[in-house]
Amino acid sequence: MSLPKPETLGDPMTFTAVYMPVPEGYIGFVEEIPGANSQGETLDEVRENLREAVKLVLEANRELAEQALAGKDVEREPFELAS
Repeated sequence: MSLPKPETLGDPMTFTAVYMPVPEGYIGFVEEIPGANSQGETLDEVRENLREAVKLVLEANRELAEQALAGKDVEREPFELAS
């Protein structure tokens, strides 16, 4: 079943990435998304790795929710958060 395309409500929400230098390079995390953290030798590398980490956290949460809701009567719809 294909979900309807959601209407655009505005600009996408912006999150806050925090980067800290460490002896090995940098560590970074997204303040608003627990578990979204990464590291890299350079600031550019940790930024790229952090984008991937956010995607993985969201995918993992979706899989966990689908498993928890398997066999239950639920409705799903797109949810877009505008700033």
